[in-house]
Amino acid sequence: MGEELRPRRLGRGLAALIGETADVVPTTDRSHGQRRVPIEFLRPNPRNPRINFRESDLADLAASIREKGVIQPIVVRTIPGLADAYEIVAGERRWRAAQLAQLPDIPVVIHELNDREALELAIVENVQRADLDAIEEARGYSRLIEEFGYAQGDLAKVIGKSRPHVANTLRLLQLPPSTRQRVSDGEISAGHARALLSLKSPETVAARIVAEGLTVRDVERIAQQEAAGPSQAKPRAKRQDAKDADTRALEKSLSDVLGLSVSLHSLGGESGELRIRYASFEQLDGLCRKLAE
Repeated sequence: MGEELRPRRLGRGLAALIGETADVVPTTDRSHGQRRVPIEFLRPNPRNPRINFRESDLADLAASIREKGVIQPIVVRTIPGLADAYEIVAGERRWRAAQLAQLPDIPVVIHELNDREALELAIVENVQRADLDAIEEARGYSRLIEEFGYAQGDLAKVIGKSRPHVANTLRLLQLPPSTRQRVSDGEISAGHARALLSLKSPETVAARIVAEGLTVRDVERIAQQEAAGPSQAKPRAKRQDAKDADTRALEKSLSDVLGLSVSLHSLGGESGELRIRYASFEQLDGLCRKLAE
């Protein structure tokens, strides 16, 4: 049981199933090889993190499939107790589009995968292709953590993302349902959603994003103003005015390089403080990467 739940890096096993650049998924020791099967033999994966399939996207893919066929086989696994039935692990979008194109059969590669491996592969394949919206991605990560006991750091290694990315994505599930739906519908971006997390009323500002076309920076400024509070605005302005031109120029130079708000404060003599303000974990992650360069 302990071996089954031990998280590990996606190596040649699952990673090889995707084929990052190849048109055909390579075979592995746990593969039964590529074959064509009747399209009705395939079943959608109830664990697939992707639940949104836009009709316009499917129609475009179906048109391509009519002309060129399904270039990359769909990864499937057998369904215990059912003959001539396979569960889709990766490639449900292609399968749906192939049905629209009225293909009689479809290329597949059959693999022996347990539930954990199937979910991992479904998430990795969709993340690599940018097929998931941020909320679907977060739900997929959450499911791996809840069902298979992953720590965030181990999960990051498995899917090939940074730990802050996993943590920031999971935090999107804290948003109100209506705001999460706006992300899934494409009304607001994942960047907007992360900036909304620090607000007292994310739903109100989310509505403003749609109505007024607010940028991510606009939302971050709203969050900064809310965090500062009205009572702190005037004292901060006075301290800014007291700084000499050289200090303000240095602050601007550092801000331009880091892409964040930077302030310098003298502590007397030659000592002082350097303060860097960030509005989201995404910005903090970016700062850490720059400092590590």
